[in-house]
Amino acid sequence: MAPARFSKSFTQQLPIPDEAIDAAVAVMRSGRLHRYNTLPGQPSETMELEREFARWQGQTFCLAVASGGQAMQIALRAAGVVPGDPVLTNGFTLAPVPGAIAAVGGRTILVEITGDLVIDLDDLAAKARASNARHLLLSHMRGHLCDMDRLMRIAADLDLTVIEDCAHTMGARWNGRLSGSFGIAGCFSTQTYKHMNSGEGGLLTSDDAEFMARATMLSGSYMMYERHGAGPAPEVYDQIRLDTPNMSARMDNLRAALLRPQLRMLHDSIDAWNARHDLIAERLARHDAIRLPSRPPAERYVGSSIQFLVPGITRDDAAALVARLADAGVEVKWFGAAQPVAFTSDHHSWRFVAAQSLPRTDAILSGLFDMRLPLTFDLDDCSLLADHIIDAVAALRIKENG
Repeated sequence: MAPARFSKSFTQQLPIPDEAIDAAVAVMRSGRLHRYNTLPGQPSETMELEREFARWQGQTFCLAVASGGQAMQIALRAAGVVPGDPVLTNGFTLAPVPGAIAAVGGRTILVEITGDLVIDLDDLAAKARASNARHLLLSHMRGHLCDMDRLMRIAADLDLTVIEDCAHTMGARWNGRLSGSFGIAGCFSTQTYKHMNSGEGGLLTSDDAEFMARATMLSGSYMMYERHGAGPAPEVYDQIRLDTPNMSARMDNLRAALLRPQLRMLHDSIDAWNARHDLIAERLARHDAIRLPSRPPAERYVGSSIQFLVPGITRDDAAALVARLADAGVEVKWFGAAQPVAFTSDHHSWRFVAAQSLPRTDAILSGLFDMRLPLTFDLDDCSLLADHIIDAVAALRIKENG
């Protein structure tokens, strides 16, 4: 007997907390939405968010910007990437990551991934040597952390500056250390489908004062860099302020007001996501045709989505699996499709990046499926989702054997 149709929306997020709504209304009543439009001696919502996120992340500096993509672009520029420079990144990521490299004029070098959906460290080392790249924009794609200890040893040996894309790993840890704190910078997103929701928004963290001074000027601080909640000392800007262009990528006080209460709830949200993720993962792992990426003991992940593989599935069967689940109300994305669909694309459709051969990545993506897990789903919903996925995979096997 087929499971009951799933009826909840995969794009419906939790309501913004009342405390955040009240704070946002207060900002709107004041009329002071711009981060630097404050009364003398009055900290802005954006200043306070920077202070609180730096403290939460355990880093010295934090800069609030307009989007996660802007955080990556600013980080690349502040780290010294200039037009024509090779920049390494994962072959499996979302388009804004190579897009950030393209935006600063960099030349994207795509690195193979492993079957556990993380960057292949052997291929990384080989391509770093072959390309003479000095920068790695590391994407913790869909919340999967590679062996960060080994990666940082490779980076040190090859003189690679590491910038972490943590859009899917806000609060994740490797051996107890937060993602975003390994390289020179961590880049975070507060877009609606990420771990805090301000519609759009980004946060950039670092312990490097000169890097953050350049990033702050790039973000559009004019000469008001002292009005930042977690920024470098004024003297760090003495020369940087005159040499660095203004890219106008500031966060505003309205979005910061929405985010500050959500930050205080983030640990509870992570526990809730992981309960949902782990329930589905445990169910899917029992099916002999389904493989889940391994999660090493060193990794503390944030399970706001789940990925599963059906090794050896044909293109036609993969499309049929997605269609069958859609008919049942279950939105599953497939990364092996010939054309990009909504947020889902692969390196073949990024024509702003030079075409590159990634046979191992292509083989993995051909059988890779992805599903969001918004916190508007409860555990019973997640059990029903697992039923549907198992039922759809089983139906394909019956068809093949019939």
